[in-house]
Amino acid sequence: MTRPVSRETVLDAAGALVRQHGPDALTMRRLAAELGTAVTSIYWHVGNRESLLDALVERTVADLGEIRPTGRTPAARVVSVARVLRRQLREHPHLIAMVHERGLTERMFMPAQRALVREVHAAGLRGARAARVVRAVQFQVVGHVLVERNRERAPAQRPGEEEPWGARTAERDPALARALAGPVDTERLFTASVKALVAGLLTP
Repeated sequence: MTRPVSRETVLDAAGALVRQHGPDALTMRRLAAELGTAVTSIYWHVGNRESLLDALVERTVADLGEIRPTGRTPAARVVSVARVLRRQLREHPHLIAMVHERGLTERMFMPAQRALVREVHAAGLRGARAARVVRAVQFQVVGHVLVERNRERAPAQRPGEEEPWGARTAERDPALARALAGPVDTERLFTASVKALVAGLLTP
């Protein structure tokens, strides 16, 4: 016996499948099985697989929504936008990949870009210099997320990341050796690097 479904429940289930197993796992048959309904019911609500993917991408872009900066200064608010954008990219890797594959990446970044433009204007920047700040922050976020993802998916390193660091390789800086041999706090590193970038870009 099939269960009644709606367009929203179909999209909810499709999004869950993509988050858990990646876009390739999203087939109409598997989705119907997840929902306990017939494949024809899926087609009725969302059309074919391409239409389903388009709807899922549109929903993802809409769900990311407007970014509301926090902080007392334009620099602090720019950093807050960067942190929100990083979190969004980290939390939705498979869905973000689908957005990119379907040519909607720039649209996805528009809320963050608009928020950045407002803060850059508040800092007194205009024109090409303002645009440079917006692009630099966006590229910093995307680049950092890509490095994080690659580190997480990389095979075990031989020697391990911590092994090469000693007194000699650290040029007689034992504190540096200990720091480089320790685990990477990516959140802290990201925030520090964005703060430094923004401080330099917003300085008159």
